[in-house]
Amino acid sequence: MSELPANVDPKADPEVNKAHVDAEEAAIEATRAPLLDHLMELRDRLLWSVIALIVCSILCFAIWKIILAALLLPYEHAVIAVKGVEALQGDMRLQYTAPLETLITQLKVSFFGGLMLSFPMVATQVYRFVAPGLYSHEKKAFLPFLLLAPVLFLMGAAMAYFVVMPMVMQFSLNQELDAAAGNVGVYYQGKVSEYVGMITSLVLGFGFCFQLPVVQLLLGRAGLVSSEFWFENARYAILGVFIVAAIVTPPDPVSQLALAIPLVILYYLGAWMVKITGAKDTEADMVS
Repeated sequence: MSELPANVDPKADPEVNKAHVDAEEAAIEATRAPLLDHLMELRDRLLWSVIALIVCSILCFAIWKIILAALLLPYEHAVIAVKGVEALQGDMRLQYTAPLETLITQLKVSFFGGLMLSFPMVATQVYRFVAPGLYSHEKKAFLPFLLLAPVLFLMGAAMAYFVVMPMVMQFSLNQELDAAAGNVGVYYQGKVSEYVGMITSLVLGFGFCFQLPVVQLLLGRAGLVSSEFWFENARYAILGVFIVAAIVTPPDPVSQLALAIPLVILYYLGAWMVKITGAKDTEADMVS
């Protein structure tokens, strides 16, 4: 028999507890299905997720100019920070050098917007696939993770958009050399496709990397990894964090440190959260 649900009181009437456990197991047993049915259910959830992504991407394609304008704001702010407000009166532009580059950029922007817009629907499909196999108290324990994950994702995306991308662009613009310093001037003439690829990669990369505490808590709640494991292997985790930061971010130390330092803080925060929740579970077991 599986472990007693957390809302079962061992000191209560054994018959009442048995009836409660039987009802919980009966509810789960009613949702059990052969492997083929599970695969068909998984197929349906994936299908609905893909449909949601496609529909949201099509909707975003209709407003791709608005989304692109929002993605270009960090570049605009970086230009103003380096060259002053007078730069707004000048010729501030990004270029394209291939015939279909603008079309590909439109598709990238639309897919990025569709991915962000369809995230709640995709998360709902994941929960509806997992929920039938959970006890009622496990469903309640799973809900905080559903709330924490998008909050951390938005925090990471906001840091990439408002902090890291302007810093990267300011660093790039500061490398310009005026013609007065030599016979030939060196100026930034960025491609719109490369800029869009960079900022969307940073926003998504930071958002997903900020899910580290959620992963730690899920592994801790499942009993697979303890808080001691996270603290004892911190040095290896920090090395892994810097490797991931080097892969996700552009090849410059500014953006790499901007991702690595928050991830190290989140790593220790997740380890402490696992320790705190583990201590509460132990205390509850002792009381029971």
